[in-house]
Formats: sequence, structure tokens, C-alpha cells
Amino acid sequence: MTSSNSLAFFATCPRGIEQLLASELTALDAAIDGTTVAGVSGHATLEVLYACCLHSRLANRIIMTLGEAEQVSDADALYKAAIGVDWPQHISGGATLRVDFHGQSEAIRHTRFGAQVIKDAVVDSLQRAGEERPRVELQAPDVRIYAHLHRERLMIGLDLSGDSLHMRGYRLEGGKAPLKENLAAALLIRAGWPERAAQGEVLVDPMCGSGTLLIEAALMAADIAPNLWRRRFGFHGWKQHQEQRWQQVLGQARERATRGKSALTAAFVGQDADALALEAAGANARRAGVDQWLTLSRGEVARLKAPAHQSRGLIITNPPYGERIGDVPALIPLYQALGERMRSEFGGWRLALFTGNPELGHRTGLKAHKQYALRNGAIDCKLLLIDVYGRDERDARGMNNEGAAQAASAGVSHSEGAQMFANRLRKNKKRLGKWLKRSGTQCYRLYDADMPEYALAVDIYGSWVHVQEYAPPRSIDARSAERRLHEALGALPEVLEVASDRIFLKTRQRQTGKSQYQRHSSSQQRFQVEEEGAKLWVNLRDYLDTGLFLDHRPVRRKLKEMAQGKRFLNLFCYTGTATVQAALGGARESISVDMSNTYLEWAADNFALNRLHMGRHTVVREDCFEWLKRERSYFDLIFLDPPTFSNSSKMSSTLDIQRDHVRLVELCMARLAPAGTLVFSNNQRKFKLDPELAERFDVEDISRHTIDPDFERRPGIHHVFEIRKKNA
Repeated sequence: MTSSNSLAFFATCPRGIEQLLASELTALDAAIDGTTVAGVSGHATLEVLYACCLHSRLANRIIMTLGEAEQVSDADALYKAAIGVDWPQHISGGATLRVDFHGQSEAIRHTRFGAQVIKDAVVDSLQRAGEERPRVELQAPDVRIYAHLHRERLMIGLDLSGDSLHMRGYRLEGGKAPLKENLAAALLIRAGWPERAAQGEVLVDPMCGSGTLLIEAALMAADIAPNLWRRRFGFHGWKQHQEQRWQQVLGQARERATRGKSALTAAFVGQDADALALEAAGANARRAGVDQWLTLSRGEVARLKAPAHQSRGLIITNPPYGERIGDVPALIPLYQALGERMRSEFGGWRLALFTGNPELGHRTGLKAHKQYALRNGAIDCKLLLIDVYGRDERDARGMNNEGAAQAASAGVSHSEGAQMFANRLRKNKKRLGKWLKRSGTQCYRLYDADMPEYALAVDIYGSWVHVQEYAPPRSIDARSAERRLHEALGALPEVLEVASDRIFLKTRQRQTGKSQYQRHSSSQQRFQVEEEGAKLWVNLRDYLDTGLFLDHRPVRRKLKEMAQGKRFLNLFCYTGTATVQAALGGARESISVDMSNTYLEWAADNFALNRLHMGRHTVVREDCFEWLKRERSYFDLIFLDPPTFSNSSKMSSTLDIQRDHVRLVELCMARLAPAGTLVFSNNQRKFKLDPELAERFDVEDISRHTIDPDFERRPGIHHVFEIRKKNA
């Protein structure tokens, strides 16, 4: 093989950077034939392909194409196409191999099956040539074969890379959400860092984490090939590998790195609030050989300062962007602080902000002049490029109004709607103030979609805030709804005088089946609150519901008043808060029934918190229907508070409260003592009690008496009935 031979290749990359990769490979002397989703195809000499493996900052893999075929619709066609490749020319007998298969057809639906078919063809081809049978090795094979099937068109090639090229080898210690190295390089190129580095500018990452952006920027500025220290590539196990040519390419790369390091004038500054992340960044930089150029320090974004004697440079950062919606409240001040520091400290600089939540990016109050759509794994993200203007430049450009708007972005007055929302919160605080002081209530609803544009419920739990966003109807523009949500979240800390990390956010949709029991997080972060003399555990992060239904506060109060000396039964007991109140009211014993182990354990913890004896107050895990059918004892006071609907697999049948409430009430009345009371409650807005029950029992609708001032705007939030036996 001579250096003039042109070899077909296919280079893979993260989605969104295909054109950047094409330009990079062109600069390495490859001829580009075209781009496709997450890939670039072309032709190059062997030396250039070696150089691509060594120098590409953007590619995942460099695949040397060995064969292509059309109309590959089934396993037979796949085998025929694969065995058509002259494998003995490329793979030595007895070598280890791995087949990576991508794509599918109607007959080939699993990548593992496609890989098996190609592996069989390779083995058969080698054995027919009298070669020793190769062995499959997934971890460190001699040869990796790459196959891609799309619309019955197959491409088979030899992976010259080995491990993905984004794995530079320096990052043994990662942060909480590290960028892949080639995505970091793409962000730097899009932000114009290569040109800025050549001019000796400074690069600052104020939330540097494990340092990937800083390290990639330093490698780029010093012209150090990103895989210069990699000991083994995929081509090392290739039968036609030319070691002499490879050593020439490697030697040239080392010479470039030596010259680049000696000519480097750029500087790199990293900051993070996490000391462990900074330790990881330092260790990673040492392994990459760039630590001497990096300045790392611990600090908050809110106190970020520009490097001394630097009037311009690039700030590039990948701040957290709340993959879970509940993380968003604490991030709004972070983005606002970043915007404030940019305006006050970095006039004349460029900010490159990479985020999976563009609405958070807008909270900086800075306007992007260019945006690029990229993906960070499965998350759609945007790189926002922002030229930061100082006060003098804003005045010169006639940007006074924009500057004023930017300066106000950290407060709640940045939009008329947000100011109206803040005013409504203040009005509600004032309206509820006397009642809260008189009653001592510390857990209450402050706001409940009072303004249709801000469809939220805001609940106060002592010094914590629980926000539920009602899912907007499809007729509402999703981006507008998200913008209003961020405006509301931005107003809450100031109006409520609470730190943003004490605000928890969830999206509330119509519950079906087991959704009320599903875990949304696993923080296990809970804390105590008090209600009517009871101590209760609440968890504002992990579940849709918090462990305490605020609208049922008056019902629990009534049960407490009625419970003296009574035997109490709590059905669909949830976290046992009603049982706690009944026990504190003097109930002599109780049974609490629910299907969820999680909530029964929570109930037991609530009992322990209030020093209630578990010998007299027991919990039972069972379907309430089945338990009632089997139970034979009687109760003086029964609380029945079923969900509106449930199709839980733990239940014997689906529960629809409108359809099934008659049967439930009948089962409860069969267990009610002659002079006892059943308190039946549910939260179906349009619920209608079956008239048959009123004919058979004494029924009193007490719903209007079970609404405290914080729920006066929603008097139909629940229905509550007292039911007794006639002539009791």
C-alpha cells in the first residue's frame, strides 16, 4: 500500500457538529464526500486517517470502509454482504474481534443479532482461508468491526479508533455532569476560541466542574493532539497497519505540540463552588499535561471577578440546567447572578453559555447574538453566544433601555406579568395574615392559580415552599408557559423572603393509576412540621404529594375533636396524618389501612414522632375493599378518604370513586358501631353522592364547613359527608 492510495472512510460524531467535523477533517487533508446525521464520509490516504485518529477533537470514531451493499433486508442478505469482504486481508488468524452493529430492518430488529450474523461471516471467511478461528472479545479486542444498516443499505468497516476518540485518557475523575471531551471541543470552536487563543486572550469557566472545557481549550491553544498520549488505537490490530508511517505521523504531532506549548500566550481560569470538583479538575489537568497553564480557585458565581489587566476574553461555561424540573428554582438565582457579574465585571468579553434549558439562559438578562442547537447525550441543548457590553459601550450604542431591562432582570419587575404575580402573592399574605397568626397554622396554601396565566399552586411548609405547576393545556404555547413559570419562580424568593434552595417545584398532571405512589426523586429529604399540635414528617422533593394534604386540615381537626375514647379506622390512610390527630384527640386505639409500604412506613414514623404506642395504633398493608370484606370487628369512628381513581396492580379491581362509592360506604357502614360516625371524603370535583345512601342512612354534607381561609377560592376542592346509621 502506498501513500497515494485513497481509502474511503466514515467518521462519527455527536449530533449537531457534523459540519464542524467536516471542516476539521478537511484541514487534516481528508477529502469530504458528504455529511449525514452524526457522521461525515470521505476519502483519505492512510497517513491522513492516522492523523485523523490522533488530531480530531470532534470525532467519536474513524471507520475505514471495507464494503457497501444495497437491499440488505434480512439475515441472509446481511451474511452475503459481510462475507463478500476479504477479511483475511485485514484480520490475522486467532485475533480477537468485536462487531458493533447499528441500525435495523424489518427482519433484523436487534443490534446483537446483526452483530452475530456479521461475526459468523468473518469467522467463516477466515476459516475458509485456512486461518485460525478468531475469538470474540468485547473489552479490548484486536480488531473492531463497525456496521451500519439504514434503509436496507449496509456499510461495513474497520474501526481505526479502538475506544471512542472522545476518551482522551486524562479524565479519570469526573464532576456531577461532565461534558464529553469532543462536545466540549465543539463548544469552544463555535465560541471562536481558536482565534481568540491565537491572540493570547483569557478563557474563564466560572463553573468549571472537573475542568473539561479548560483542558480542551488548553490542548487546542497549545496545538496538542487530543490523543497524543493514547497507547493503542484500533488500527494497531489491523493486519495492514503500517507502523513506520504511524511513527512519522506521531513524530510530527509531537513536534507540533512542542512548538505550540512554547508559543502559548493564552491563559485559563477556572472557578467552582465545589472543592471536590476542583480537585478533580486539577488531577485531570495534570494527566493532560496542561496544569501549568490553569489557575483554579474556589468561589461562587455571585462573586466572580474578571482577571486583572484583562479587557477582553471568553467566558464559557456549562452550568446545571435542571434535568429534573424540581431543580429549577435553585438555578434561577444562579443564572441571574451570572448575568449580573457579566454586566458589572466583563464588559467587552464574550459569554458562551451552554444549557439544556434556554429559558434559564434568558434569566441572565443578556441577549444572545447567535445560537447553536446541540445535544448533550439525549438532552437537546443550545449554545448561546453573547457579546457583553460595558456601560460606556451600551451608552454609545444607544442601548440604555436594554441596559435598564438587563439590570432589572435579577428582580421581579422585569415583566409586567411577573410583577402582577408578585403583587398577588403579597396580597394573599396580607389576607391570610390574621388567620395564620390566630390559628398558628404553618402549612398552608398561599396561591392557587389565582391568575390563569400563572397556573401554579404555592404551598408554604414552615420555612419551605412547595410549588406545583399545573400542566398547561395544549392550546397554550409551551415556551410562553415555561417563561411564566420562570418569572414566577424568580419572584418567590424576594416576596416570600426565602432562599431559592428552599423552593421545590413539581409539575402536576391528572393522576392515573399508581402515579400518586411513584417516586420522583430519591433524596429522602424530609423535615418536621406541626399542625394542630401534631408533629408530622413531610417530603417536598421525592413524591408528587408531600405526605400532608393541606385542604384536609379542617377534616383532621374535626376527627381529632370526635375521637375521644373512640376506636378509630382510617382507610386509604396515606401517611397516617388523620390517625395521628385522632390519637392525639384521645382515640383509645386505631387501625390504618393502605396498600403502599412506603406510606405505611411513613405513617409509622409519624406515630413514633408523636410517641404513639404501636400496640394500640397499628397499620395494615392491604386492599381496603378486601380488608373490609374480611374484617368482623366494629369501629366508633371511620375515616374513608379514597383516591378518585386507581388501577393499581395491588388492588383486586379498578377503583372509580363515583362508580364505586356506594359499595365502599356499605362495607364501612357494616363495620360501624351503632352510634358511630363515618366521615367520607374525596377530591373528585364533580362528585355526586348516590341518593340511595341518603335514603338508607343519615347523611350530612359538611363540605362547606371543611374549608379553611387558604382554600376559599376553591370551595369544591373536596366533598365531605358525615354518615350515621338511622335511629342510632
